[in-house]
This record gives sequence, C-alpha cells and structure tokens, in this order.
Amino acid sequence: MKISFIGGGNMARAIVGGLKHDNFEMSAITVLELDAQKRVELAQEFNVHVTDTYAEFNNTDVIVLAVKPQQLKAVCSQLSPVLTSQLVVSIAAGVRSKDISRWLNNYPAIVRVMPNTPAQIQAGISALYAMSGVSQAQRDQATTILAAVGKTLWLDAEDKMDAVTAISGSGPAYVFYLIEALQEAGVQLGLDDEAATMLALQTFAGASLLASHSVDNVKTLRAQVTSKGGTTEQGILALEAANIKNTISRAAKAAADKSIALGDQLSQ
Repeated sequence: MKISFIGGGNMARAIVGGLKHDNFEMSAITVLELDAQKRVELAQEFNVHVTDTYAEFNNTDVIVLAVKPQQLKAVCSQLSPVLTSQLVVSIAAGVRSKDISRWLNNYPAIVRVMPNTPAQIQAGISALYAMSGVSQAQRDQATTILAAVGKTLWLDAEDKMDAVTAISGSGPAYVFYLIEALQEAGVQLGLDDEAATMLALQTFAGASLLASHSVDNVKTLRAQVTSKGGTTEQGILALEAANIKNTISRAAKAAADKSIALGDQLSQ
C-alpha cells in the first residue's frame, strides 16, 4: 500500500510516526508539504519521500487530507485532476464527506476520520465513516492507517461524527482540565507542585487503565472506591451537589453544537 499525505502537521506526523512504529515501509509514504524546512525535517525524521507538488499522487493507493479545514476546499481543487481510483481519507475536523466529494467533482471513495491528540503516542481513538463508494478493501486500508495511532471505531452514520467530536475529539481537553483542577486542589491542600502533579497524573492514568482492563463498568468501579461514610463519599457528594455530571453533559452538547455549526459553515 502506497500512502500520500497532503500536509505535514502534527496529526500527519503522528500517523506517519505510528506507521513507522508498526514497521510500515517508509519509502511507500509521500508527504506533500509546502514549507521547505518542514519537508527537510519530515525526510530526516521518518525517511519518507517529500514533495511540494500533486503530480505524483496518481501513483498512490491512499491520499490522506491532513490540512486545516479552512484549506480543504482549495486543496481539493488541486487534487481533483489526479484522482482515478485512490481512497481519499480526510482528518480535517468538521468538513463533511459529501462536501469533500462535491469539491472533488463528486468523487465517491472518501473516508472521513475524527482522530484525537493521544494519537501522538499511539494511544488515540479514531472514528471513521465511509461513503457508499468505498470498497471493503479500502475500508481495511483506512483501518490499517488509523490503527497505527490507536483504536478505531467505524460509524454507520456520518451525523454521529458530531458526537464523536464532542466526546473523543474534544475529550482530551476535558481530561487535561480535570487534571489541572486536581493539581490545583492538591496545592491548596498543602502539597507542593511536583507532588500534586505526580499524584494527579498517575491517578488519572491508573484509573483509566483499571477501567479499560476491568470486567466491571465504571459505575461499579466508582462504587467500589466510595465506601459508605468515608472520605471518597464526601468528595462525590460535593461533586453531586455541584451537578458536575450535568455540567459535563452541557459541555459535550456545546462542543457537538459547535461541530454542527462548523460543518454548516465549511460546506459553503
């Protein structure tokens, strides 16, 4: 499988790095990057082929659109003349596959992906949606590429992508926010910065690992920690009094609404 990336930014680098970690043949990867210095860096770090032209893209199997959403329409106008039967994978947030298809003269073989930032350490989760013109072999190609940076989840309807954006796409920021809050609470309770940071980080990391490996669901795991009349119960009661679950639900709803609005805006 030959893979070409348009754009050599953070997420493209994460995917290329993940493929390298999986022992994918780096000579089969091309990255189109307009910044000359970034081309040098990509070639040196990953030993991939770099270019600043679309001319070579007719000799590839998969084209990954890894540019900013606002740049995608212009990129599609340049990409369209070299498309034949390649799979086009878009990781541009908010841009719907039907709009990408329209910008590519109704090209049918498009997979839309929402990855997230833990992909940088091969610990991400990517949701994928395929248009009807994507073959099973091409779905497998998309899975192979995104599995290099974490787990994959195929969606049966594209409108679910807005919920994915709100949960896993924006979710790392919510987790960082909670870690930050726990760090600050530790300092307020008398710990130094280093101790509070270490305790907060390892608590989140350990709890997440336990939840992912346990046969019990997270509600049961929480109950196991929350002894009647104990310290944890008092903390949970404070969170319940502050209506934290509903606050998090409202945050996710706000993110999903923004995703829908951006999709509408970018479709113009």
